[in-house]
Amino acid sequence: MRKVTLYMKENCSLCMEAETLLSLFKKDYPYELEEKDIYEDDGLLEQYQLSIPVIELNGKQLNCEEMNYASIEKLLKESSR
Repeated sequence: MRKVTLYMKENCSLCMEAETLLSLFKKDYPYELEEKDIYEDDGLLEQYQLSIPVIELNGKQLNCEEMNYASIEKLLKESSR
């Protein structure tokens, strides 16, 4: 099963929207979701502070500016090939 990582922080409305968008695809593109709070790791905080939420799958990432229904579906679809 594919593993999707969501880089996020608590009380982040954009992060909750990203998680909701991801959930729309769970049935068609099954995945295991791993949520990583960037405030629990200084390296992640430095890397993602200005770009969360970030979705990562197979080394490919979508940041908050690139994230929408179509881009998430494309990412999941490409990973199933």
